[in-house]
Amino acid sequence: MLSIRRSAGAFVAVAIGVTLVAAATLLLASGRPQVPDRLAQAAVVVQSPQAGTPADSFAPTRPWSAARTAELTGRLAEVPGVAAAVPDRTFYAQTLVDGRPPATDGQREDAHQGHGWSSTRLGGLRLTAGEPPRQAGEVVVDRALGLRPGGPITLLTAAGPEPYTVTGLVDAPGVYVADEVAAALAPGVLAIGLLVAPGTDPGEVAEAARGVVGGDGRALTGDGRSALEPRGDARTRWIGMQVLTATAALAGFVTVFVVASTFAFTVAQRRRELGLLRAVGATPRQIRRMVHAEAFVVGAAAGLTGLVAGATLAPVLGRLLVDVGFEPATFQVRYEPWPVAVSLAAGPVVALLAVWSASRRAARVRPLEALREAAVEQRPIGRLRVATGALLVAAGVALSLGTATSDEARDAATYALYAVMALVAGATVLAPAVVGPVVRMLRSPVRRPGGAIGMLVRAGALTATRRTASIAAPVLLTVAFAVLVAGMVRTTTAAYAADRAGNVNAGWVVVPDRAPGLSDHAVAATGGTALLPTTVFENNPSTPPENRPLTALGVDPAGFAAANRALAVVAGSLNDLSGDDTVVLSASANRRPTEPYALVFADGEVVSLRVVAVVTDDSIPGDLLLPRSVVRAHDSSALTSAVYVQDRVDPPVGARIVDVSKWAAEVDRAEDRLVWLFTLLLIGVSAGYGAVAVANTLLMAAAGRVADLRLIRLAGATRRQVIWLVTAESALVVLIGALLGGAIAFGGLLSVRAGLAEQAGVPVDLVVPWSMVGAVVGLCLLLAVLASALPAWRSLRHRG
Repeated sequence: MLSIRRSAGAFVAVAIGVTLVAAATLLLASGRPQVPDRLAQAAVVVQSPQAGTPADSFAPTRPWSAARTAELTGRLAEVPGVAAAVPDRTFYAQTLVDGRPPATDGQREDAHQGHGWSSTRLGGLRLTAGEPPRQAGEVVVDRALGLRPGGPITLLTAAGPEPYTVTGLVDAPGVYVADEVAAALAPGVLAIGLLVAPGTDPGEVAEAARGVVGGDGRALTGDGRSALEPRGDARTRWIGMQVLTATAALAGFVTVFVVASTFAFTVAQRRRELGLLRAVGATPRQIRRMVHAEAFVVGAAAGLTGLVAGATLAPVLGRLLVDVGFEPATFQVRYEPWPVAVSLAAGPVVALLAVWSASRRAARVRPLEALREAAVEQRPIGRLRVATGALLVAAGVALSLGTATSDEARDAATYALYAVMALVAGATVLAPAVVGPVVRMLRSPVRRPGGAIGMLVRAGALTATRRTASIAAPVLLTVAFAVLVAGMVRTTTAAYAADRAGNVNAGWVVVPDRAPGLSDHAVAATGGTALLPTTVFENNPSTPPENRPLTALGVDPAGFAAANRALAVVAGSLNDLSGDDTVVLSASANRRPTEPYALVFADGEVVSLRVVAVVTDDSIPGDLLLPRSVVRAHDSSALTSAVYVQDRVDPPVGARIVDVSKWAAEVDRAEDRLVWLFTLLLIGVSAGYGAVAVANTLLMAAAGRVADLRLIRLAGATRRQVIWLVTAESALVVLIGALLGGAIAFGGLLSVRAGLAEQAGVPVDLVVPWSMVGAVVGLCLLLAVLASALPAWRSLRHRG
């Protein structure tokens, strides 16, 4: 009973879905954290104490001070089996080419990092030319820069541009200076690498090292050293995992959705065939088993095809993910067993889930259906289906209300996505009942252009509501997701940018250019209000987490108060923020003025401060304020994030100047870019899938309507009129799906806007990317017209 022609649409849909699932899971399996190359030769690495809670994926570790580092290094070097203990010091430094940082530096975190020369032993680096640096002013750089030993080079540091002499070259990014220079630039240390003697068990060395550091760190071996992966790479890898997980989930959801629609359409076409089987004695259970068996065969074959295609595409997609910023430069595709097993199982599972409803409908076909001449649908929708659809719609409405009343942006986005998924599923289940009213609502535009043709289009849609609903379902899904996801991203981005710009009292903002931040030289050249961020740690054993990372801002209190419209002091005075022992806290810290407050700084030193003021939590873009001089004294690599100025100035080296509105839109530019690329990926998956599903369904429908179309020709219609009939039918179906999907998505967007307005306390504009919506609907319409008109033209081409 299995027909290749009838199962082709389901096969293609499942194969595409499994291809996406296979590629995504293979890439997910390859996205494990990696040991940094510059620490690869250190069999054991002792890391400084963890900060934050285990749930904080990107929390930094609390650094050791210079004195503690020297003590630990000496004691670790005496551990049996340790050939050398090398502290790994990291500080900010990047090369200038033609007076500017290279454009490629922004793509790699290690391209703007400096280290002491001894750190090269931990990664096994060797000089390719020249000699090691031995004194201040000497540096070893990446040979990819095209420099020669003995030549001059300018390094951009936190202080500003500084001249150096190239003494040697290595085949690795970053710069390397003499150990004494590195110790001055990076007194705080986060890791000590242990080089073990040949034949020594790293596990025994690690156990002994744990006894040395106790609770003041941890010893890592093997793959555990991947915990030292740069935070930027770890965050990029995490973003990539979210993208791949969402893609696999969306592919699975859309596949079940589309294949269910395809099987439903196939069962509707086979009513007379199924009725004949019932007439010769087949039971409803046997009919269900037959349909399930067909779906299993289609799913298994499509799963194998999709696995091969996904495995072939995975390396290409992996390189693409690295290029767009969803994976770090060290990402490599690895073939693991579990993605293969998941992909092979996905095909049959998806097909069986999708065919469940269609099999129940097939089992209800009566024997008399075999004697019917007209394939007219007898019952558009059953009670169980009505109840299921109503429950899904109710769940979607409840989630929409949760979106509108949510206090957290992430929760609102999650609620909105789930709400639309529930509403899309509910609308699809209830679609046969909804098609009639929608077609009647569109009666005038359908009837006007074509007279009898318009009447046939309308009558066909009203008569075959199941067929119309099956074809419209993929369009509904595609348009709903495209409108919701794109509109939600644009609306939230615009709302946050507007709120950010409204809090700044300045005309222009100086921001970094091809660099992670602005140097002190750049700040001095602009003369505005600067923010110097650094990470500090609250070390309170009685209140978990023991080492809580906080974002501190080094500011000039008078300038900061003038530039920050959102600043609200609830206790004390911001003018008292001076000297080397004062701090301003947010209200959530639960401290009062004059109370002592101890912090661990980037150099590992513990400093006791005095609270001089308390501000509201939303007053500052961080956790606390410090005098700028205090931040610089304890963090020689701290970089200014922005400088607010009233009048336009010429930007210094490593900087550019933008107006406040552009700055507000660019503050999260890197993340916004990744989010938008992610959005385009999701929309591309859903739109491509939806368009293919529409084309598949219409191709199957066209094969079963050849006799009907020829009968219309015999009744006097011209070939052009018949082509116009099938084209108008396809356009009507796409229009129905677009209207239902758009209505659902707009409901979700309105709830998102209400939630944002509740959070911000001000009205929020709804931003809808109409061009993208038009492109998605246009793609579905184009493929629908081609998939219906071309087969019709082909079937009628031999007739006059």
